[in-house]
Amino acid sequence: MERKESAGEADRERLHRLSERQRRKRISTAGIGKQRLAAQAEIDRLSSLLSISGEARESSSEIYRKAWESDLIHGRSIEKILAASMYMACRKHNVPRTLDEIENVTKVGRKDIVKTSKLLAKRLDMKLAPTSPLEYVSRFCAKLNLEKQVEEKARKIIKEALKKDITSGRGPTGIAASAIYIAAILCDDRKTQKDVAEATGVTEVTLRVRYKEIARELGIKIE
Repeated sequence: MERKESAGEADRERLHRLSERQRRKRISTAGIGKQRLAAQAEIDRLSSLLSISGEARESSSEIYRKAWESDLIHGRSIEKILAASMYMACRKHNVPRTLDEIENVTKVGRKDIVKTSKLLAKRLDMKLAPTSPLEYVSRFCAKLNLEKQVEEKARKIIKEALKKDITSGRGPTGIAASAIYIAAILCDDRKTQKDVAEATGVTEVTLRVRYKEIARELGIKIE
């Protein structure tokens, strides 16, 4: 009789432990669900702030989901993963959003965005498509309230620079900003270096170095 009671107690104990494990599992699963919902809500919020919709927004969610399923979230800042997902999605779908713009809405530093993007690309076997300076011209010109002829001239300058490989190893936003600055002068619709730098997110130093380099290499005289 004593043995039966001991066996019964052992069975109850095992059932209790199993029940506890299942309960913890349910809580864990529920927690994961909540975190994913929170991440999706944040992606929606960031997409709205960056005026990103459609394919790029869906890609961002997909990249984050793959990072989660590949256990790349563990031990890393979720904010950094989300920022990198947004940046990678924009690159994939040719949505011209600068690192500065993504940094401003995510509060994640540009260096961390680039570093995390490279990590995700490597671990998820994805390619980060190179960004062309041409992709930024329309938005930058609109920000600076420049005429259509300036935009067309800037595009022509960039295409010549690309053909002569002047842009190799240089940031696309710096090239776009410099071409626009030069084009604005040539079209007699001048903007100050400060205005162009603020609108494009590049430093005035970078702008000066790049526009002088492009003008010299393409034989453009600027007065």
